[in-house]
Amino acid sequence: MQSIPFKKYARRFHLWLGLSLGLLLVVICLSGAALVFYVEIDTWLHPELERKQATTDATWDNTLATLNTAYPDKSGSWRIEVNDSNRAVSGRYYNPPETQNEGFAPLMVWVTDDGKTVLRQNYWGHYLVTWLYNLHYTLLFGETGTVIIGYMGLAALILLLSGLLAWWPKQGQWGKSLKFKARSSAIGLLYDWHKVLGLISFIPLFVLIATGVMLALPKETNSILNQLLEPVQSAKKIVLEQPISKHKHISIEQALLASRSAIAHHLPAQQSNRNQQPELRLAWIYTPDNTDVSSRYFTFRFQTPEDPSTRFPNTFVKVDAQTAAVIDIFSTWDHGTANIIKGWLHALHDGSAGGLVLRVFWLFVGAAVLLLFLLGFIRWRIRTNRKPNPTKPTLINN
Repeated sequence: MQSIPFKKYARRFHLWLGLSLGLLLVVICLSGAALVFYVEIDTWLHPELERKQATTDATWDNTLATLNTAYPDKSGSWRIEVNDSNRAVSGRYYNPPETQNEGFAPLMVWVTDDGKTVLRQNYWGHYLVTWLYNLHYTLLFGETGTVIIGYMGLAALILLLSGLLAWWPKQGQWGKSLKFKARSSAIGLLYDWHKVLGLISFIPLFVLIATGVMLALPKETNSILNQLLEPVQSAKKIVLEQPISKHKHISIEQALLASRSAIAHHLPAQQSNRNQQPELRLAWIYTPDNTDVSSRYFTFRFQTPEDPSTRFPNTFVKVDAQTAAVIDIFSTWDHGTANIIKGWLHALHDGSAGGLVLRVFWLFVGAAVLLLFLLGFIRWRIRTNRKPNPTKPTLINN
């Protein structure tokens, strides 16, 4: 029996893996491409959320007071996003009882620039951009879907590599293999377009898929990084050993002042020059959980100079809500290469690490997956339809 050449085997594997997973990968990649601009899309769909003036530190106390007044039954922690865009102030309440059967479905609330009036409320997954997020991240199957996405991503990496191996030219034929050939058949032209587009998008697609797999499979990712580098560190759980106090919390403004002062002394770059103000950008405020005395502290999430992530940076400062004492500082960037890799994942995957240019580029890369699938599928259909039917008798002319 004649053996199948390696490249021919790679082509067959690439073809059947692409036909099996291609349509789902297109859905995942197109939804991901849209999500690169999901904040802008949601603001465009809801123009009442456009910001008209800048916020200040006092805004956050107004915002928390408004949220507590509008939702008196929500006594747990609120997460308030601090953004530099033209979008209204927003807050999230995780695990509201009214959506407890929906898995991840926080209450989402937007307030005016001064933090005094609620503009809009909805639940995660109940409006377009968050539905797209759930489709992209879970295929609408919750936590199980996230695992499926992760392993589909691994299969997609194999799909990319098998395509590269199927194309890989012999020594001395690199120039020829990179060119469009003079062809008269549609099959040949479709192959050339698929080949060139695949080669152009191979590296960016590999980065997008690999980071997506690592985000979808965090336990497996941590295990591999632990083996290859060093243990991945995370912020420790703080339990405050103190009785319930009847006194009100300090203000967010007070807690924020304490957190900024503490982190200024924490950053290594500040050790030699205490007068130089660190380049810090506040991204999130987690308010105390009033249902649990051990969780009565503020958490502030900062972007530091070395952090590429604008929306989800990796430096956390916890401040006691009763005393304004800083009780913990955790920065991903203090804990070695494994943590640094983890710190880059989200910013690479959503394009924020490269600003608007990378986000637009990711948009085109996502669209390229659709073109690759269509080119490969149409070529396969043409080849299939051209094959002679072995059961059909051949007419012999005498």
